Amino acid sequence: MANDMAWVHEILNALPQDDSLEVFPWHLGVFDAHCHPTDTPSCLDEIPSMKARVLTIMATRGEDQDVVVNFAQQSGIRGTSIPQLLQTDVSHKQCELIPSFGWHPWFSHQIYDDSILGSQSTIQPSEKVKHYRSVITPTPEDDSFLQFLPDPRPLSALLTEIRKHLQQYPYALVGEIGLDRTFRLPENWLPNIHTESTNGATPGGREGRRLSPYKVHMDHQRKILKAQLNLAGEMQRPVSVHGVAAHGILFEALAETWKGHDKPVLSKREQKRRANAVKTQTEDADEPGNDSKGGGNADNEPKPFPPRICLHSYSGPPDTLRQYFHASVPAEVYCSFSVLVNMKAATAKKTVEVIKAVPDERILVESDLHCAGEEMDRLLERMVRIVCGAKEWSLEEGVKQLGSNWFRFVFGREP
Repeated sequence: MANDMAWVHEILNALPQDDSLEVFPWHLGVFDAHCHPTDTPSCLDEIPSMKARVLTIMATRGEDQDVVVNFAQQSGIRGTSIPQLLQTDVSHKQCELIPSFGWHPWFSHQIYDDSILGSQSTIQPSEKVKHYRSVITPTPEDDSFLQFLPDPRPLSALLTEIRKHLQQYPYALVGEIGLDRTFRLPENWLPNIHTESTNGATPGGREGRRLSPYKVHMDHQRKILKAQLNLAGEMQRPVSVHGVAAHGILFEALAETWKGHDKPVLSKREQKRRANAVKTQTEDADEPGNDSKGGGNADNEPKPFPPRICLHSYSGPPDTLRQYFHASVPAEVYCSFSVLVNMKAATAKKTVEVIKAVPDERILVESDLHCAGEEMDRLLERMVRIVCGAKEWSLEEGVKQLGSNWFRFVFGREP
């Protein structure tokens, strides 16, 4: 979640402005795999005129779930427009969006496991403090910090709400979800300041507050993450995952959901034999009079793990990627990259090496920006150029590949 506009302008002002740069092929379709324009509701009117073709927008907390719904109602993608998404027709004018619904790890402390409290829909003040003392570390010596935190919500109600939104929007993702070892909770608002501090932004974020020394226990973050991963598996929706300083434990949490569902690792001989068998079955199915359609697509059956996973603004080392792309992993794993998170001076060189290590068909680009409009387009263009340079793709080749990857990640099929 990149929401420091001064930093955004600093990055954009540092980008090359050389008129000799190859003309960017926006007409081929550029897709933002992860962004937060709902943090700035006033930018909604900017979306239709953007150069990007589709924005994949995230929800993160209680205050923005309905804002994502509002954005989706106005600019959300419709089924009839999906076949045209990757067309090269320059007359394609309006940018659309794919909504995502989920609970970010920065706000995971605001959710309590109501199964422990007998499925209570509300929580008493004493239980509120007890809950926060159990999930925040180090434990505050003074309960006043805890008392001013929002009343926590039951996990069952969160899952019910996300499920309702996924049912309403058949192409919606689950996100943003994940784990974060470094984030610290912001200090509480001082009296009479909160209502004046948002400046039009969706409330509930940091909004300029100083950070406290407190973090959310990883065990609690994992519990909230696992519940949402299971729901994504039940609904067979892709997920957008946040992972900061938690690359090992994040993989463990994800792998836990597909335990017992690992794909068999086949020898090359067995792979060839099965490929020939599938080819023969396809040819038989095409014979006249053979109209058997089978019993449905087993891949769409509910499972405890999501079918496709995007590691958003992936910041881990190249070696960590191997476990995600192992042949036994039953989920399709993608990595997306953003200028704001991945291309800072201290990390840019490593990011280029990571980009090279990601399989061509599993890489995505994103802005991770909190405001739609020209800045978001420029960040996307810059990230596409970086990926194409690292992969030694032409711009046209790269934009087409990235578009196909995004389509496969979101819809689970080839364009």
